[in-house]
Amino acid sequence: MLLRSTRCVALVFAGLLYASTAIAADTYPNHPIRLAVGFGAGGPTDIPARFIAEKLGAALGQPVVVENKPAAGGIVATRDVLAQPRDGYTLLLCTHFDATNTAVYRDAGYTLSDIAPVSLIAKYYYGLALANAIPANDFKSFVAYAKAHPGEVTYATVGAASAQEIMARELEKLAGVTMNRIPFRGGLQIVQELVAGRVDLYPSPTLAIMPQYRAGHLKILATTSPERLSNLPEVPTLKDVGFDFVRFGWLGVCAGAGTAEPIIATLNRHIVAIVGSPAYRSLIETAGQIAVSSSPRDFGAVMQKTLDDVVPAVKEFGLQQDR
Repeated sequence: MLLRSTRCVALVFAGLLYASTAIAADTYPNHPIRLAVGFGAGGPTDIPARFIAEKLGAALGQPVVVENKPAAGGIVATRDVLAQPRDGYTLLLCTHFDATNTAVYRDAGYTLSDIAPVSLIAKYYYGLALANAIPANDFKSFVAYAKAHPGEVTYATVGAASAQEIMARELEKLAGVTMNRIPFRGGLQIVQELVAGRVDLYPSPTLAIMPQYRAGHLKILATTSPERLSNLPEVPTLKDVGFDFVRFGWLGVCAGAGTAEPIIATLNRHIVAIVGSPAYRSLIETAGQIAVSSSPRDFGAVMQKTLDDVVPAVKEFGLQQDR
């Protein structure tokens, strides 16, 4: 009898939990949603985030407010989101940094399993942006210059042990050069310093450097794409210049693990529609990015692969660190 009573209580509890979750999903959302962005305003993460937030708010009937928390390669924003109730009212504009950070830091304060993927919103490649002050107009001449000035050429990264630093370290090894790292808090500041000639090289998402490149304020030596980008047909890929090197980043929308599946499904449905819109594709693709959406499951696989791919480089270059 006791066993039967225990089972009945468990079934009742499960039913109440399901009912409360269903009610929460049915009424979602009934107040504004916050979308945390771990990087500064106006950058390659913030621009698509604000577009998604505006359109998602219109679709859901509640404002989606973007909040920038540019620090520690996105960790501050991620930890802030994960510290909130898992009710779909605090979302994260997640990036490949969220996966990378769990390999770079011995204790990032979270693991991938703490993050609930909703949908990818973009995939992008990097351009090797070079200050006009450096007398090199293509990648090979830049390598020759760097070899002639060992340790003098500087490269910028967003934080320590970031995707840009890993990329720069890999390029140093491939090209046989030695450079100096200068960490910054955000990409917008880096581009300003690059234009001013106070930093030399920046492996940057193309979205962040296209206006300055078009205006002639900096050079793009090569891209990390597998083939030339449609909006940069004049810029070779690293593969074009003899380096078998392809790297990409991604952006997506995430929530905290444990968020009700119906809420995740609602968010996914609307975000997929927004990403497929001509207006969003125009915003993204003219900057050299690719508008791409996904199921939560497929997005989770991308996140895991990002982590798996970066672990060997973190170990090889001794980049793991304490917070």
